[in-house]
Amino acid sequence: MNVKEIWRFPVKSMAGERLESAHIDENGVEGDRKVLVRGANGRMITSRTHHQLLGLKGTIGTDGEVRIAGAENLKAPYIWNTPEALKLVQGAVGPGAELFYYNGPERFDVLPLLVATDGAIAEFGFDGRRLRPNIVIGGVEGLDERTWPGKCLRIGNVEIGVQDLRGRCVMTTYDPDTLKQNREALQEIVDKFDGTLALNCFVVNGGEIRVGDSVELFIGKNYAANRS
Repeated sequence: MNVKEIWRFPVKSMAGERLESAHIDENGVEGDRKVLVRGANGRMITSRTHHQLLGLKGTIGTDGEVRIAGAENLKAPYIWNTPEALKLVQGAVGPGAELFYYNGPERFDVLPLLVATDGAIAEFGFDGRRLRPNIVIGGVEGLDERTWPGKCLRIGNVEIGVQDLRGRCVMTTYDPDTLKQNREALQEIVDKFDGTLALNCFVVNGGEIRVGDSVELFIGKNYAANRS
């Protein structure tokens, strides 16, 4: 098995960026989901209720700043805390919305890493980006990932604990390019995979990973079983 894809989502619920390499620490992929959106009522907004956020893209520039792009500024994205970036976000979710930086673990829906496999994506039959994985493991037979909870993945010096399968939501119904909704995608997950697809994971040992790195599945020291 090998690392087939690495993804980072600097702004929660927006499209992310595909990487050739990444640093992994206890908070997952470095720079992942550092900027969030909240509404005028102070509550966090995600694409579960405002799918137009998926039409915006978050990236991290060479200066380390999170940037946001829409269709009209893909080549020159705006730094996240500028009026121009805020205008894009409010155009997607409505007036009164604001962007804020947050580094706490609560920014993740479940755990800091979501791992998918090429075998399960092929069985799913839709674009794997709908699942929003951080890491896609290649060379996996069919639905083997469903036997991985409680085990660990080793990528070089990096060790990742697999906790359980991820329950999926309405976000999977939107095409990542057109934003056109197809409810059959989620129905497929419910019918074929009991509503779960891809893996909630946590980091045991951090380090660097690259596309093409070998991946080993092994039985760890009950890391996942003891995870609270």
